[in-house]
Amino acid sequence: MSEALSYFFMSWTDPYLLFLTAAGTFAGIYIGAIPGLSVTMAVSILISFTFKWHVNEALALIAGIYLGGVYGGSRSAILLNIPGAPAAIATALDGYPLAQRGEAGVAIGLTTVVSVLGGFIGIIALAVAAPQLSKLSLLFAPRDYLLLAIWGILLVGSLSGESMAKGVFAGAVGVLLGMVGLDPLTAEGRFTFGSIQLTGGIPYVAAMIGFFGVAEVLVQLHHLGVTPVKQNVSKILPSWALMRKYLPLGLRCSSIGVVIGALPGAGGDIAALMAYDHAKRTTRNPSRPFGEGAYEGLVAPESANNAAVGGAYIPMLTLGIPGDAVTAVIIGALYIHGLKPGPMMLIETPHLFWFCVGNLTLANIFLLPMGLSGIRIFAKIVETPKPILLPLILVLSAVGTYAIQNNPVDIYWMLGFGVFGYFLKMYGFQVGPVILGIILGPLMDVSYRRAMISTGDDPLAFLGEFFTAPISAVLVVALAVTILSQTSLWRALTGRGGGAKAPAI
Repeated sequence: MSEALSYFFMSWTDPYLLFLTAAGTFAGIYIGAIPGLSVTMAVSILISFTFKWHVNEALALIAGIYLGGVYGGSRSAILLNIPGAPAAIATALDGYPLAQRGEAGVAIGLTTVVSVLGGFIGIIALAVAAPQLSKLSLLFAPRDYLLLAIWGILLVGSLSGESMAKGVFAGAVGVLLGMVGLDPLTAEGRFTFGSIQLTGGIPYVAAMIGFFGVAEVLVQLHHLGVTPVKQNVSKILPSWALMRKYLPLGLRCSSIGVVIGALPGAGGDIAALMAYDHAKRTTRNPSRPFGEGAYEGLVAPESANNAAVGGAYIPMLTLGIPGDAVTAVIIGALYIHGLKPGPMMLIETPHLFWFCVGNLTLANIFLLPMGLSGIRIFAKIVETPKPILLPLILVLSAVGTYAIQNNPVDIYWMLGFGVFGYFLKMYGFQVGPVILGIILGPLMDVSYRRAMISTGDDPLAFLGEFFTAPISAVLVVALAVTILSQTSLWRALTGRGGGAKAPAI
């Protein structure tokens, strides 16, 4: 145990490792805040510079960027309604309305504190329950991932205003867009119409920036004469009374983030979405109606997506299976340094496991002061006159989109999706479900076909397993509850109604 503790505190006592972790966390926050500059891209580029580094140095910098980047996506989501990462899409639902009310400082301060809370819950789960949670993730069959993806589409529909039908339609459009490209099992073109450029699929980051960034710019053109809202940043750190009020919700949503993060391929975006839905269903008297600046709408997704970081490390270190796109890149870095993540890692190199736990803990500690710094400068973005701000958003969106693959075609995708998103917004459709549909569509497609293959293409056997397998049966019940919860009978039984006055911070 003493040896494990020595490796746990290794990066805390080594000045160079301490500096790398702090630098990585700081860089991750601001990389995550820039739409288009994803954490996955940053880690991928970083690995090319760490070939000759010691493995501890590489992991220290990567952990900081990973944890900081997941949090950083919330800043642009709150201030500009442009999520810096898919995991911040749910944050924008209530974060941006808070900024429009002049409470950007409060929103960023609250998200920082609950992100740190979620990060610690994920790290504790990684340290204590890694073997158990990794075994749970192995129990998920392809049909379970299919149900999880369908559930995700229904969830985004339920989060999209008053009309679930519009939300599900938008999610279905996203699934259709996600099907464009080469078939993952047969390598045949789908919806490519003979175009070579479409064989690689639609870049979802370009779509995300277009739907959120460009579309929002076009919508704001209708409000050029509106005076910018003055942001109140006099008190950023939320009061202890408020944190105590939302602590149970933060703990529950952090647990959701850990479990979803431990599922290979799920990631923080699905975790944030499900946590937001959980908060929406279980909160009887929100501070405001969800979608209009409810604090619960910030606590839930931000605690979940940071907790998913620790969850994603679990299958990576114990099974050699990536929990999300970033951990897939980190696995490559481990192989480059001569390590083999998997079941034998805890036996052969337990010191590496405890070093990762300690390093993530240190990065999460750095996240609090660094996350609370610079808020006054960031809040000025919202106060900038729209004739100046909107062109800047377009330029940054174009730069971020181009930086993904250095491909100017992606900018055309961004502009096209921006115009499409503008018309969707004007007719009352939400654009969040479209992006999540693009992300969940391929998972739904591959899982369905693998599940059918596993049953010998027997439809009856395929359907029967949904009710005979325990995990599948639970997910089917969850799907049914999600659909029923949108009916007037359910709302009458549960007493879910409007929001109360927001508490003072």
